Amino acid sequence: MPVPVVAGTVEKKDAPIYLNGIGAVQAFNTVTVVPRVDGEIKQVAYTEGQDVQKGDLLAQIDPAPYQAAYDQAVAKKAQDEAQLVNANLNMKREEDLFAKKAVSVQERDTQRALTDQLDATVKADAAAIQSAKVQLDYTRIVAPISGRTGIRLVDQGNVVHSGGNAGIVVLTQLQPITVVFTLREQDLVEIKKQGGAPTDFKVLAVDRDTTTVLDTGTLAVFDNQIDQSTGTIKLKATFPNENFQLWPGQFINARLLLTTRKDGLLVPASVVQRGPQGSFAFVIKGDDTVEIRPVKVGPIEQGMALIESGLEAGERVVVDGQYKLQPGSHVKIADAPAGAGHGAGQPGVGAHAGGQHGGAHAGGPPK
Repeated sequence: MPVPVVAGTVEKKDAPIYLNGIGAVQAFNTVTVVPRVDGEIKQVAYTEGQDVQKGDLLAQIDPAPYQAAYDQAVAKKAQDEAQLVNANLNMKREEDLFAKKAVSVQERDTQRALTDQLDATVKADAAAIQSAKVQLDYTRIVAPISGRTGIRLVDQGNVVHSGGNAGIVVLTQLQPITVVFTLREQDLVEIKKQGGAPTDFKVLAVDRDTTTVLDTGTLAVFDNQIDQSTGTIKLKATFPNENFQLWPGQFINARLLLTTRKDGLLVPASVVQRGPQGSFAFVIKGDDTVEIRPVKVGPIEQGMALIESGLEAGERVVVDGQYKLQPGSHVKIADAPAGAGHGAGQPGVGAHAGGQHGGAHAGGPPK
């Protein structure tokens, strides 16, 4: 009697090869905003969780003492400038009298020294004004970067001090955002073989369910050393995060597109069987009998396998029902069970080939 089997067809199409790793999302920039002068907080100008732009006011420290110091520096400069003007007039008179030999060289030099001294004093006053203005400006605590505010760390009415570790708020830049993930050190060799800059490689951020693509970005950098204790290397990728799908601290699966195999041969992973002599597949011949064909299998992922050799495009292969078969068996093509997911037309090819920290995979991106 013919053996009922589920059949599939060997398909030829481009097969992306991915390297898979586990990573964590990190903010592109994180800044703890701290006060740079002492004083009482008169106003908290942001709302927790608010998106702010660089330069936006976050908090206002009591400016009165610093305004008084600034005004005092301005007045001191005006006083010294008046003395300098008078000294310059006296210097001009001394020069005229010296030309008429009415005063001595010492008297003229003394007046010149006094003029130079007052000129230096005015310059010092200008620097003091600038310093006082800087301190006054520091009473306005503004956002150093564009980002999102976190939970408020200090309430209005508290006295804050400069030089401490206590911050006003933590700003986090979410667009763009980065993901740091690890791959095996062997994977770095494969990446280097492709050549090009790190930014030439596309990276997918996939949810922990391994199917939902959260965002697509580019590789930014390799770490400058391999972790000898784990045999892995860290990589960082940058994502636009337009819809805020990625959040700092979130764990995700990172998929680095290594290359694309042109005209790869793809079959459902269940086609590949294991035996004492290695991998093989049952190929359905034209007379509906089967033969055993040794195959060389590449990466497997998403239920699809990339066949390196042993099969040809268009050949029919047994997807399910192999346990009843032997060489020369007659087969009857049956429908695949509902929900079984068999068939060579499914998107994505391959299986994990790299252990815990990642490895080469083939197949289209997860849907």
